[in-house]
Amino acid sequence: MVKTFCGKKFVASYSGGKDSILAIYRAIKLGMEPISLIITYNIDMERSWFHGVPEDLLNEVSASLNIPIKLIKTSGKDYVANFEKELRAQKENGAEICVFGDIDIEEHLKWCTDRCDAAGMEAFFPLWQEERKALVDEFIENGFTANIIVVDTDRLSEKHLGMTLSPETISSIVSEGADACGENGEYHTFVSDGPLFRKPVSFRYGELVRRGQYAVLPIRKN
Repeated sequence: MVKTFCGKKFVASYSGGKDSILAIYRAIKLGMEPISLIITYNIDMERSWFHGVPEDLLNEVSASLNIPIKLIKTSGKDYVANFEKELRAQKENGAEICVFGDIDIEEHLKWCTDRCDAAGMEAFFPLWQEERKALVDEFIENGFTANIIVVDTDRLSEKHLGMTLSPETISSIVSEGADACGENGEYHTFVSDGPLFRKPVSFRYGELVRRGQYAVLPIRKN
């Protein structure tokens, strides 16, 4: 099955976080060719959905990765329709496969697969059903740099905000009973450097923001 992906052109559902970057990295190592990264962008917050990365910083990421990033600017109401619309546009541009960084949550698998089916594109999950901690260990060992920018304080203390992912950080996360990989939404990261990057992406933190149970450390372009 893996051999069939070699040489295939792909678009990736990119969040700015560690799992999507690791999935992209693996796809490229399989011989696949990235033509674009797509990221949903909250038109009300003027930041990417879920990870909260502003547009100018995403442009810096695109330049460092040397891969175009396409924003899907959408409200929550039109999220699904606009995601499928962009997949169709990427297919017309030559993409055969959409890569996702999901690990083992079946609802996520179904959602992503349904969107690709509607657009006539194949969904590919390079990390699917692998051991969670092993994946975050692989991410760190490969030399990627990621910082925690969102924490679900019902599951993880906000002291982890701003921390760089490292074996020590993961040990601290696990010691609080949270998942090492944050697959249940315990935390979200921003990846700023690693083997796919031409140079580190420089950014700075804003003031801490609390939204319900979530503590957010906003990031901005330097």
